[in-house]
Amino acid sequence: MSMLLDRRYNPFRDFEDINRAFFGDNGLAEFKTDIRDMGDAFQLEADLPGFRKEDISLSLNGETLTIKAERHSDFEDQDKKAGYLRCERSYGSYTRSFDVSGVDTSAIKASYNDGVLTLNLPKMNRRLPDARTIEIE
Repeated sequence: MSMLLDRRYNPFRDFEDINRAFFGDNGLAEFKTDIRDMGDAFQLEADLPGFRKEDISLSLNGETLTIKAERHSDFEDQDKKAGYLRCERSYGSYTRSFDVSGVDTSAIKASYNDGVLTLNLPKMNRRLPDARTIEIE
């Protein structure tokens, strides 16, 4: 039986927590996902509000699926006197990886609507061998 496991172990998380407590959160926390078992497929939904479809990439490396979303700042590209009184929105990249063993990776489908990335991950067809008798020699 295959399960989608979130591969996000980070041995430096304590240091990041200390840094966040001292300097504040820059808003680039991991994006949230929901994963459902639909019987013949898994459905993964990732909240990625504020991104354009072109800012999101999906890649497979063996049995690891990686979702990456990157938001660029117009503020960084313009003169700092461009009229901004306050700039609170976060910019940078988000990345999450998932174990997709047991998924038919050639049949994965993705769509992005209203800030939600939806992936349909069909399970591999694991056909059990036909019943048979075994001769004793």
